[in-house]
Amino acid sequence: MGIIRRPMHRITLVALAALAPIAANAQQAAKELDVVEVIGRYSNNVGEWDAASAGVVTQEGISKRPLLRNGEVLEAVPGMIVTQHSGEGKANQYFLRGYNLDHGTDFAVSAVDTPINLGSHAHGQGYLDLNFLIPELISRVVYQKGPYAAADGDFASAGSARIDYVERLPASIASLTGGSFGYRRLLLAGSPQVGDGSVLYAFESLHNDGSWDRPNDYRRLNGVLRYSQGTVSNGFRVTAMAYNADWFATDQIAQRAVDSGAIGRYGTLDPTDGGSASRYSLSSQWRASQNDVSRNASFYIVRSRLSLFSNFTYFLDDPVNGDQFQQAEHRTYYGGTVSQSWFAPLAGHDSVTTLGLQARRDRVSPVALRHTAAREVLSTTREDQVTIQSLAPYVSNTFFWLPKLRSIAGLRYDAYRFRVDSDNPVNSGTASDSIVSPKITFAFGPWERTEYFINYGQGFHSNDARGTTITIDPASGAAVDRVSPLVRTRGYELGMRSQAIPGVTSSLALWELKQGSELLFVGDAGTTEPSRPSSRRGLEWLAEYVSPKGIAADVSFALTQARFADSDPAGSYIPGAPDRVASAGLTAGGKLGWSGSLRWRYFGPRPLIEDNSVRSSSTSLVNAKVGYGFEKRMAVNFEVLNLFNSKQDDISYYYASQLRGEAAPVADIHFHPVERRAWRLTFTVNF
Repeated sequence: MGIIRRPMHRITLVALAALAPIAANAQQAAKELDVVEVIGRYSNNVGEWDAASAGVVTQEGISKRPLLRNGEVLEAVPGMIVTQHSGEGKANQYFLRGYNLDHGTDFAVSAVDTPINLGSHAHGQGYLDLNFLIPELISRVVYQKGPYAAADGDFASAGSARIDYVERLPASIASLTGGSFGYRRLLLAGSPQVGDGSVLYAFESLHNDGSWDRPNDYRRLNGVLRYSQGTVSNGFRVTAMAYNADWFATDQIAQRAVDSGAIGRYGTLDPTDGGSASRYSLSSQWRASQNDVSRNASFYIVRSRLSLFSNFTYFLDDPVNGDQFQQAEHRTYYGGTVSQSWFAPLAGHDSVTTLGLQARRDRVSPVALRHTAAREVLSTTREDQVTIQSLAPYVSNTFFWLPKLRSIAGLRYDAYRFRVDSDNPVNSGTASDSIVSPKITFAFGPWERTEYFINYGQGFHSNDARGTTITIDPASGAAVDRVSPLVRTRGYELGMRSQAIPGVTSSLALWELKQGSELLFVGDAGTTEPSRPSSRRGLEWLAEYVSPKGIAADVSFALTQARFADSDPAGSYIPGAPDRVASAGLTAGGKLGWSGSLRWRYFGPRPLIEDNSVRSSSTSLVNAKVGYGFEKRMAVNFEVLNLFNSKQDDISYYYASQLRGEAAPVADIHFHPVERRAWRLTFTVNF
């Protein structure tokens, strides 16, 4: 089952699904909306989307999914892999379409009316920390792969996702979870009626040691307060959020340290690694529809802080004190989006035209890289004040040429200005750049409940502001080249989506992405490196079956070839780029009685060096969840994560490091193992 829409509503969804945190539908279309319960993981019906690789993950698909970490919500996006190479409070590592997205570069995410990626971040460009999410509040995840949507700008080369929170809960929630490795979680949430609207509140407290020899002691406090009023067509909401976390981290470790018996597989080479983070935000969204005009406006302000201590090379640079470093930043950013859509025929054909404007300003004061030992500062490598300003008007038009042919044409203009005030004046300065990104899509059909797509689009990612003004390496004093502020991406896609087989929804996409250069700024070192252009191409397939009895099964598979596009003796392989990714899941049951979910995820081997002479192993994981819902609004859920206790790696790297006592650096594989099998038992009462 899914959402049944008449043609005018399809036009509305095509134009607005990517424009605002909630689709602002035309008033007439909203009156025609007939909603039925969605049982499956996805709601990707034929006629609803502009690409085979776009769609929605439903609330049902999220709630039934076993989650080790909050960021794994994004693994519901077909082809996405979410891992971790450090402590739980740090942003995850993401992989999609042959990209090692690092901590967020080239995949843009907005959540609760706010863009989440952080440019010129202390640890990594586009840093995407989703630890503040509360999965029980997520209403859906809308995803779009490739740079084909006019409303998607910076960091959206490989794709984008919009995570929405509910405005109202079916009932208040009191939930208590306990589990192995010191896991404890308390959640209280509700949405009482207040006046003409409702107040959504949630409070979360969490502790987790993880399966490490040195416990993570991860402590998280999380709060949400939202007031909303109106409908999807005419209404508003205001949301305040607060998040704070502290943790220790077991970073990736050298394979030779484990082989020699110096540490165990779950040990650490620097037990003082870890960090702390906080995030406080206020966001709002307003929507209004009248006759054939729909308007949207969203605004946000965020204050965030991070202090991160890491040691990846041990005693390579400082044989006495070790190589631990601190990356720290204090950031305030604010901005918003305004848009207006007109639903009016052009030359006798149905058409939707949208004009939008996005603006954002980041002030990072300061962003610092420091040499530390046991979290004590020994020296400052560099410390900067950074300001980033961007402005982006865009236009999109959906035009129905024939009953079974429509086009979606978009044009976007992004203007950026960077200012860096460095502790070394020669690395200070300003830089500015702009880029124009055209987009075009043709959708054909449906015939026999099958639709076909041709997509082309240009996108970009910004580089770290410090790289655009740098003159000398802050560590060595050597001269370095400045980088281009904005890097272009071109994307192509052929796809199809079909519901020709009763109960089955499937999609197939052939795609290619060409990028002017890979990420330039190296946050772990505070320097820039020469970059190389790249080319990626691949195939993706997704299928879901929902039986009349409510049993849902889904499977996805992705094949990718990722190569550097230029000629270099080092080789053409892109380190960390996965060539095969797959997942499958089975879900049964509803809110009452027994329910269960079984999920498998495969993360294929990757080259770890440009000549492909060193490769990672593959990783295959199975998670399971079983529950029982009682009539008196009480439920019990039992999760087993890493069901078969796999001893594989979450992520692997290849680089030089030096252990204590070694006479010289050694090039070695450094890995972060998947966590040992863990169980969690949750009691939930709805009232």
